[in-house]
Order: sequence, then C-alpha cells, then structure tokens
Amino acid sequence: MEALIQKFMVFLEKDKRLSENTLQSYRRDIEQYINYLHEINLQNISKTNKATIISYLLQLQKKGRATSTISRNLASIRSFYQYISKNKIIDNDPTSGLESPKVEKKLPQILSTQEVELLLEQPKCVDLKGYRDKAMLELLYATGIRVSELINLDVTDVNLEAGFIKCSKGQRERMIPIGSMAINALKEYLNKARKLMIANSDEKALFVNVNGGRLTRQGFWKIIKQYKNQANINKDITPHTLRHSFAAHLLENGADLRSIQEMLGHSDISSTQIYAQIAKNKIKEVYKKTHPRA
Repeated sequence: MEALIQKFMVFLEKDKRLSENTLQSYRRDIEQYINYLHEINLQNISKTNKATIISYLLQLQKKGRATSTISRNLASIRSFYQYISKNKIIDNDPTSGLESPKVEKKLPQILSTQEVELLLEQPKCVDLKGYRDKAMLELLYATGIRVSELINLDVTDVNLEAGFIKCSKGQRERMIPIGSMAINALKEYLNKARKLMIANSDEKALFVNVNGGRLTRQGFWKIIKQYKNQANINKDITPHTLRHSFAAHLLENGADLRSIQEMLGHSDISSTQIYAQIAKNKIKEVYKKTHPRA
C-alpha cells in the first residue's frame, strides 16, 4: 500500500503540479484513511465500498473534526480512488456519487488600511533584521503573494528598475508589479542588510534568516506575530492576512476582479469572488452607520 501511495504522490507532484503543503495534506489524509482500513481489518483496497468511506467520515465527525476537515479528507480520498481506478488497480470507484458535506465559507480576516499602515510601521531600520522585515512586509502587501512564494523568491526574481517581481510555480509564471514603497524598502534591504546577512556569496534566496540561509515559513510566522503584538492589533493575523487585505483594498479602490485574480494567481475566479462579498459587507456597514434612515 505504501508503494501505491508513493506512486499517487508522484502523480500529484508531476502531473497536477501541486504545492509541497498541498502534497503533505494529501499524504496525511490518505495515510490516515489507510490506517483506518487496517483498524477494521480491511487490507485490500479493492474490497472497500461506499459504506467503508461513509463510516470513516462518520468516525471523523464523532472525533469532532470540523466540516471543512472532513470535506478535505473526502476530496483527498476521492482523488486517490480516481487514480487507482484509472490505473485499473480497482474495478469501480466507490467515491462516485458521494457528496461532500457542505462547508460554510467564512470570509477571510482583513486589516483596515489604518491597521496595515500600523503593522508596516513596526519594523525599524536600525539593524539588519529591521531592514529585512520592513522589506518583507512591504512586499507582501504590495503584491499579495503567498508567504510560500515570498520565502521562495530569489534575488534574480526581483527587477527593481522595471518595478516587478516574478513568481514561478512549475511551468506557471506570473509577473506582479510592485509600488514605490516596496521598491524603496527592497533597495534599502539589498544595499544595507542582505549582503551582511548571507552565509556565503552563492546564496540565491532574497530573504535570509539570522544564520544566512533561506527564511522558512515558520520563521516568517514568528516575525508577523511579533509585529502584530507590537502594533496592538486585536485581530487574529496570519501570514495570509496581508494577502487578503491586498485583494480587498484593491477591490475597494476600483480594481476589477480579473486583474486581482491574475495578480493573486488564482486559477479560478470563484476563489477571487470572495473579496467582492467582503466589499459588499463593508458597503452595508457604511450605509447603516451613515444613512439617516438606515
């Protein structure tokens, strides 16, 4: 079974070109499902059926798993069965016709423009770390890129003269414009800090940690939590918050959804439309607060 899971993971990585985080989620979901099959003495995947999968999902529910988690598990299991069915390892796909539990979509947390300003003011350019952190936060808000994309940027992905950065994922590549504030912060970091922070001159990473190597996602998470606390912002800020705020603020100021979709790198515009709902909610809120007959 382990060999079969490994082939499936290679398929997801090479053919579907999924990110490392997504691949890990798939592997975790499938391995937990296989462990469940072993617990109920089902060693042969071809002997499973709809009832097997439903009983597993019910077990997850009894354990208190969120609806979104159960839905994601089913999506992973469905992909696995589709793969082994297509490769003639099983005759029928037992997930065919199985509906995912309906997940209530929560609107993402965003910061107001004032809160963004407050957060971006926190890193002080008095030491190497301050220059780096200022550049990272300015770049995140200027471009709306994912944290995984931020930490994977190389120096060669930045063109300060033309005013854009290049984000690559497999064969997909997108160019994202950056504003003057982010450009200035990056110039300061590159000229005054990075060359003193890198462990060796061959380092490609744009943003490096105190040891001179590429910064990690966990490292960035600690940094943003630190500045959130310093700024006394009461909202629950995650590394994705600046990405959500970037998109929502663009929409509020007249950008169209297609342009935002392109900059965010969403393959489907339905993922971008959630920001339109945020904008509608804000309009309603403003109306209720300001209209004399609201």
